[in-house]
Amino acid sequence: MIRANERDIENIERRYWQKKGSQVAKDWRLYVMLIPMFLFLILWKYMPITSLVMSFKNYSTAEGVYNSANVGLYWFQKLMFGSYSNGFWKAFRNTFVISFYGLCFGFPVPIILALLFSEVKLMWYRSVLQVLSYLPHFVSLVVVTSLVTLLLRHSSDVVSAGPLAAIFEACGNSTDMIHDPSAFRAVFTVSGIWSDAGYGSIVYFAAVLAISPTSYEAARIDGATKMQQIKYVTIPGMTSTLMIMLILKIGSLFTVGYEKIILLNADNVTINYETAEIISTYVYHNSLLGGVNKAAGAAADLFNSLLSMLLVIGSNKISKKVSNTSLY
Repeated sequence: MIRANERDIENIERRYWQKKGSQVAKDWRLYVMLIPMFLFLILWKYMPITSLVMSFKNYSTAEGVYNSANVGLYWFQKLMFGSYSNGFWKAFRNTFVISFYGLCFGFPVPIILALLFSEVKLMWYRSVLQVLSYLPHFVSLVVVTSLVTLLLRHSSDVVSAGPLAAIFEACGNSTDMIHDPSAFRAVFTVSGIWSDAGYGSIVYFAAVLAISPTSYEAARIDGATKMQQIKYVTIPGMTSTLMIMLILKIGSLFTVGYEKIILLNADNVTINYETAEIISTYVYHNSLLGGVNKAAGAAADLFNSLLSMLLVIGSNKISKKVSNTSLY
């Protein structure tokens, strides 16, 4: 009896793997197309992780990463409590503030755009509006920052004021927004919303289209107005998508890219970096431009990555308890 059960289990496993093998053989072209993606992930995402060991080394170019002496948490102590703490905590503060502005002001805009697009009944008109809103996302970041600089260019003896700067000056605001540290975060946030909001609305617009039309018909029969339909039908129907995107957004709070920061400060690095220096630019300056120490820059980057991971895990657990929606 026991041998018969064992044979049945073996037959079930054999049929299972035969079925999987036939599926792979049937769709082998798709699996071949996955090979470049896996190579990219291994070469550019996983292999560089090994270099993070530099955070625990007294790194020197002559000895290399792995042959350098171990120093434990020395660089983390220097960053948080030692001689590097002023620069590091300033970068940490700026990263959080810029990301928080993006979360508070940038996260709702794509949702609002998707709701507005869903209310446009003329298909060709909606398509034109959507394409126009998507376009800035596909423009090079260099072009985006150049356009922002030209629009907000302050008037001088050499050049005239940009269109937006001229409007601000006419309204009595003569602040040079490109070179004023107090205005940098607003410029960064608004330009980010302009370039990414349209493209980000695609996910939410798809979530709106997935809601059954019968739910809207039932709401209209009950006498619900348009705003009530959005409140009681559309928003609840988008809840799972909203929570997933919010978790991802929270997880990227400390992953602000250095490219846009550097491009916006290309001609004025020393002034705006009081409010524009973030963790990624701190790592860039210390690791690639021969700043304070490459190992310290690696430690700052590792701390940033660990913090982002904890934010994703924490927000995912909270979302799972509150709304039963989670990434995993």
